[in-house]
Amino acid sequence: MRTGTIEVVAHHVLVLNSVTRSLPFPVTTSDTVKEKFPEEIRLRFRVLDLRRPQMQSNLRLRHNVVKLIRRYLEDEHEFVEIETPVLSKSTPEGARDYLVPSRVQPGTFYALPQSPQLFKQMLMVSGFEKYYQIARCFRDEDLRADRQPEFTQLDMEVAFTSMEDMLKLNEDLMRHVFQAVGDIKLPNPFPRLTYAEAMDRYGTDRPDLRFDWELKDVSDVFLGSSFKVFADTLESGGVIKALCVPGGATVFSNTDLKKGTVYTEASKAGAKGLPFLKVMENGELEGIGPLLSSLKPEKKDQLMELLDTKTGDLILFALGEQSSANQILGRLRLFIAHKLEVIDTSAHSVLWVTDFPMFQWNSDEQRYEALHHPFTAPNPEDMDDLPSARALAYDMIYNGVEIG
Repeated sequence: MRTGTIEVVAHHVLVLNSVTRSLPFPVTTSDTVKEKFPEEIRLRFRVLDLRRPQMQSNLRLRHNVVKLIRRYLEDEHEFVEIETPVLSKSTPEGARDYLVPSRVQPGTFYALPQSPQLFKQMLMVSGFEKYYQIARCFRDEDLRADRQPEFTQLDMEVAFTSMEDMLKLNEDLMRHVFQAVGDIKLPNPFPRLTYAEAMDRYGTDRPDLRFDWELKDVSDVFLGSSFKVFADTLESGGVIKALCVPGGATVFSNTDLKKGTVYTEASKAGAKGLPFLKVMENGELEGIGPLLSSLKPEKKDQLMELLDTKTGDLILFALGEQSSANQILGRLRLFIAHKLEVIDTSAHSVLWVTDFPMFQWNSDEQRYEALHHPFTAPNPEDMDDLPSARALAYDMIYNGVEIG
């Protein structure tokens, strides 16, 4: 044992399975294996991968977090842990279901749960006022960095409560866990942004606030502009948004911005072009010719004051419908921040995003549908205008990732 209480002295060793070649990767104390070896190799030799100290630490950390959650909810708030069925019928939710054929009833299928939504509603009606479980969930959707087919979530429901009470409960839980596990102090209370604010300022509903860059609406600067692309956009009711990248002018070449990595990233978000300006010495600008020539001195000063630019900064523009312009610059904001390594990886940024739209328009089916799921209540203030209603829905965002 590690304590030295029991010491085993071997007198004879019997090889049960000889190794005829070197290991696919070293089982070392460092975590360089993660960077040097593809994930497919690590998964193929999972037994070896799990022997690495970093993986051992990860799984033990997960165990400790779950233990802390259970003790906190049960001992401090009298929650009851209840397991709900995994095999059930399909119900409308946010993604596609995984289906399991029934042997005893040919032609019918079970669905694996995307979340225990219906079951926890039933528990509330049944008199269990505070429920939780560490739930296994399944969603048939494309893989992304923060999405996988099966995952575990803390699922909870409370009857006869308010949105503010639920926000406080979850904040207290997160502060308790972070403090106990990593001696990390999270803010009290958590910062909040409405959905509209998050989209307008950061171009995403899950903003990473470990760096400060914000999107700005510069439509007023270009009213009456002779730059046709901008003029046509404003005339058709669109907007012009801008993102100032500190020091970006010295890092990205015109080629990067016209047809290189930055342009490619913008095009992935739907941009048909990427107008830009660079702030040079003495406040001079360089960039797209027609855009430069359309900027009168007073408009240039107005733009630079609005964006608080400095020598060496890069100004990127996106135009069109507000949602489209926000999405383009929101994507570029993250891409460039990672490229320039300006994100403080030791920071812990947590916030709430509230007031999500209740419905979204499905142009294919010509009808409104729930943006998240149909179990969200509309804001009472918006009952007279349901298509534009805000939902009593909220997401917890940690370092740019939706975690609850």
